[in-house]
Amino acid sequence: MFTVKPNYLFMKKLLAFVLAIYCFTVTSLSQSINITRKPSLGINFTFTDFTTANRIRTQSLSSVFRDKKWANFKEMSPGISVTYAQGFNPWVDFAATLNGTFLEYPFRNKPASTDNNFLLEGDASANFKLVTENYWVIPYASAGIGAHMYKSYYGAFVPVGIGLRINLFGESGVNISSQYRIPVNYETSNYHFFHSIGVYGPIGERKEELKPLPPVPVVQPKDSDGDGITDDKDKCPTVAGVAKYDGCPVPDTDKDGINDDDDKCPTVPGVARYQGCPIPDTDKDGINDEEDKCPTVPGVARYQGCPVPDTDGDGVNDEEDKCPTVPGVPENQGCPAIKEELKNKVDFAARNILYTTNSYKLLPGSNKGLNEVVKILQSDNNLKLSIDGYADSTGTAEKNQTLSEKRANAVKDYFVKKGIDASRITTTGHGQDMPIADNKTAAGRKKNRRVEMKLGY
Repeated sequence: MFTVKPNYLFMKKLLAFVLAIYCFTVTSLSQSINITRKPSLGINFTFTDFTTANRIRTQSLSSVFRDKKWANFKEMSPGISVTYAQGFNPWVDFAATLNGTFLEYPFRNKPASTDNNFLLEGDASANFKLVTENYWVIPYASAGIGAHMYKSYYGAFVPVGIGLRINLFGESGVNISSQYRIPVNYETSNYHFFHSIGVYGPIGERKEELKPLPPVPVVQPKDSDGDGITDDKDKCPTVAGVAKYDGCPVPDTDKDGINDDDDKCPTVPGVARYQGCPIPDTDKDGINDEEDKCPTVPGVARYQGCPVPDTDGDGVNDEEDKCPTVPGVPENQGCPAIKEELKNKVDFAARNILYTTNSYKLLPGSNKGLNEVVKILQSDNNLKLSIDGYADSTGTAEKNQTLSEKRANAVKDYFVKKGIDASRITTTGHGQDMPIADNKTAAGRKKNRRVEMKLGY
């Protein structure tokens, strides 16, 4: 390591130079608002000086200045650099520089190179300004970190230095700087000076700088509706409202008399007892719960919201069930299915009903079959019986109609006498109008003089 002997005369000269520059720039203050440097791009001529750094380290800083042993331009290596800069705040800028030059790099512990090779250096620094961008001349000090590449060697260094910017055309100008670059890894880096001079200009969209506005007289704003919100901020200046709605009253979107802040259904008209929502219809059958006697089961209005009932529980509702109190089957319209065996017994009894000639009086031979029908009716009190009487075409139609009715009623009377409730039996006389055989023959007329019985519910 080398030691730098203090040179008080040099320090005094440097301080005097800085003070002179500062005094000059103070007179160029353009406005009282401090501004931050806009992004800019610069191009510079550079000079890399290993010679002066080596003399300072092998001799002393004071002897180099006293004997004027700093390197001349011929002993420096010229290059070109590009610099990007942008302000952090009015007093500190960020700057990044990429420099390229051809030279013989003097490694400390390696043989000297015999030819020039390309040296690429890059650094990022913070520039600490003595004045802000309001001045034409801006002196600054810098410090940062950098790295280089030379052939297959890589190194790092710490750049410290001073600089001076001169703003000539607004945000454009000239930049002069000098750095002392201190190596981080001594095997592949060496001490050297880095000087540059170049021009810079702004990049990106140019924005107009804000200028101070003249003071505006203070006028007390008006509050016409007295709601505490001044008319300039009140969207309903003549109607008292609240700040949440910019001075307007709390809205009632669905016009149900309940404001939106208290309405759980603000877009659907409702009632207060349901916090602004409509009366609910839990089962979605179109009948609200307050009028629905079955609020959880879909139903119909004629049953007050309940389903159409199924009294006998056979799966066929009462409106479609011809036997609503007797469990049956859907294919028999809700009535029980009648067994074929019973139908056959009734048909057999009907075919064997005998009457006295030209009379409605039953002959004893009819009793056996009729008694079987009585047993069937007694076995199921829900069973009903229909009796239809028919006549042949002998005699007048009026007489035959009367005869057919009396013969059907004679059968009914027989069942009633056996204890069957008369309400369970219906009779109909059809006269001679529905023959099932030819009335021109005795056999045909016999078939037409008949009684038919049918079980039902």
